[in-house]
Amino acid sequence: MGDVLAGIHATWEFEPDAVLIRFERGIRAPKLYQALRERRIPHEALASVAVSPGKRDTVVLHAVPRAGADPLMDAAAGQLKEGCDPYRLVLPANQATLAEHCADRLRARLGPDRDERAERFLVSAPEAPVQFKAYDGKASFDGRTVAFRWFWTGASSTKWKAGDQTFAVSELSGVEWRSPDLADGHLRLLLRGREEYGSQPDQDPAAVVFGRGYGPVHESLPFAAAVLEASRRPGAAVPVPVPARVATARCDPADIADRIRHLGDLYQAGLVTDEEFASKKAQLLAEL
Repeated sequence: MGDVLAGIHATWEFEPDAVLIRFERGIRAPKLYQALRERRIPHEALASVAVSPGKRDTVVLHAVPRAGADPLMDAAAGQLKEGCDPYRLVLPANQATLAEHCADRLRARLGPDRDERAERFLVSAPEAPVQFKAYDGKASFDGRTVAFRWFWTGASSTKWKAGDQTFAVSELSGVEWRSPDLADGHLRLLLRGREEYGSQPDQDPAAVVFGRGYGPVHESLPFAAAVLEASRRPGAAVPVPVPARVATARCDPADIADRIRHLGDLYQAGLVTDEEFASKKAQLLAEL
């Protein structure tokens, strides 16, 4: 198509078979946009395209992905706020005609299966390695395994007794992401063969819970999407050797320093007493 639309916080470039979205990284851009940087959306991944009036003399070009086509949107499961939707391009109102022109040409290129669920992901997920801090632990994903390392000051006794956890993508059937903007925000790994999830996320060693300042959307959602895409990749269900899920040695100086900083944050917030702070800090220093 060759057209380019430069909007507020993003630019859409219309290629012959896809839309290339480049997100602005300025301080006013949504943090999720900054984290995503750039995404290529094949025409076959789209279900519909619409143009509608926006706020404050703007117009919005909005594409809707097919169910099952984008791991990011599948993981979000409709929980993203409008201002963070990566499929919305906000333009000055004087570009309404150009937006309609691009929308019409894009609609003409939508596939015959646009109303059906995609059989596989058609949009790339954020690349590993990715990590983020939840309230009760640190989550990391290297492309093959997901690791949860519990924080003494946030993890429940159930998780602390279970020890740090490591899961191969071959063990996973998907993820459950609950936005940190909601009261029970969390990320839970869905395990193959496990159908019941009756326990609360704060008691489930296969989940980390969010909180104020922990597990923000721009960190936890790309993480969830990366894990979801890996778990659905062909061959992901083939078992591979992984370390046993037992408590791991805590002698990495970087890890100890990170945990001490986390302890200090809770102390400054008044969530840890003087005695608890001094005792736990001494324990951590003793592990060096």
